[in-house]
Amino acid sequence: MDFRPVGYVVGLTVMALGLAMLAPLMVDLAEGRGEWTVFAQSSLLTMLSGGLVALTCRNGVEQGLTIQQTFLLTTGVWVVLPLLGALPFMLGESELRFVDAFFEAMSGLTTTGSTVMSGLDDLPKGLLLWRGIMQWLGGIGIIIVAMVFLPELRVGGMQIFKAEAFDTMGKILPRATEIASRISVIYLALTLVCVTAYVLAGLNMFDAIVHAMTTIATGGMANYDASFVALPASSEYVASLFMALAALPFVRFVQLTAGTARPLLTDPQVRAYLLTLFAIIGSLTLWRFIQAGDASEKTFREVLFNTISIMTGTGYASENYMTWGPLPIAVIFLTGLIGGCAGSTACSIKIFRYQLLFASIRVQMRRIRTPHGVFTPRYAGRPVADDVLNSVMAFFVFFIVSLGVISVLLSLTGLDFVTSISGAAAALANIGPGLGDTIGPAGNYAPLNDTAKWILSAAMLIGRLELMAVYAIFTINFWRS
Repeated sequence: MDFRPVGYVVGLTVMALGLAMLAPLMVDLAEGRGEWTVFAQSSLLTMLSGGLVALTCRNGVEQGLTIQQTFLLTTGVWVVLPLLGALPFMLGESELRFVDAFFEAMSGLTTTGSTVMSGLDDLPKGLLLWRGIMQWLGGIGIIIVAMVFLPELRVGGMQIFKAEAFDTMGKILPRATEIASRISVIYLALTLVCVTAYVLAGLNMFDAIVHAMTTIATGGMANYDASFVALPASSEYVASLFMALAALPFVRFVQLTAGTARPLLTDPQVRAYLLTLFAIIGSLTLWRFIQAGDASEKTFREVLFNTISIMTGTGYASENYMTWGPLPIAVIFLTGLIGGCAGSTACSIKIFRYQLLFASIRVQMRRIRTPHGVFTPRYAGRPVADDVLNSVMAFFVFFIVSLGVISVLLSLTGLDFVTSISGAAAALANIGPGLGDTIGPAGNYAPLNDTAKWILSAAMLIGRLELMAVYAIFTINFWRS
């Protein structure tokens, strides 16, 4: 296999990461705390490393990428970028050890939002901005991967969106690169609108910018240890709106800006996502009204904000929902395993896979009742091919098995049952906070042992790239083909 095309693209993305480090450098210069040298060193090292790799591999990019090279590229980018993105955390005021810095960078770029850092309120603004930038870049990166690469790789049923992204949009956007550029413009525009909304809600400009980045990316890294508890209450409504929007398919926004609103309004996964979200919010609000006897705006706001945060995989917290009772905790845990729409910044299993799973189950039930009937699963009114259903079923199996294996591995490191299973789910579904006193909404991942942090870092990578894109490169047939 020729690794040069992969190395060339990875090198360019590493250079882009190094260039992005100049923004926190300028912020640290303006703050006057002398931390700018950290980003100067990190940026120089990162850009030199990426540039050398890109120059070395430049003569191997005359032809397009093969399937094997695309798999390697997709995984390689998300492995290499956290390695270099961790530099400011190790060299800066936080002085994190390598395992902690890598965990933080992987959590940022995969938009998981788990953190090992405390004392955020007193950190230099450059480091806080860097956390936001990593999540913002990871968010736009995963949208492009989901729309351009995963349908081609036929990962987890994503091939069902291949025709939608390229054929039906052919008259508007004939090339994948143009789709990526249009999505990037919309992503930036949503971020700017979110910044404005946060400022109107009472946040200062710096907090508004960083939180807008982590909101649109559904990443969830905040500037304060207390997360949104430290911010005005009105900001929770702003965050709720933009988290919900960021979990919608960005290709629908592209079509909307092109003057076509019908695809967004008729998209079955958008409808299912919104109905599921409203049902969970309504149920939990009613439960808290009855159980707590407090039918106040604050109670509704807490349920609204934290439910959307968990379902979209953002991971912000404005309330310790561990105090809500056993049933809400169970609902919140399961909500995190639903996720948003495909082609969004949201994480987890995704709504469309549940729709295809239930469609397949309905067809099987009808075949049992009518053995001689001919029934075909449908999605958005179209028949679903067997290879799509097989991919979705394989995804569910691998997700459940992975969740079990990671939970067992975490428990072998000495973690208790709740921390092990919720930590595995939070990492694999890229949610952020887990359950319990240690990694719950009121804690963080710093107390975990180093082995557990490496396991969770790997789980974040696997979950963000839809499992199969990572697992495939570890098979013998992959290297033989």
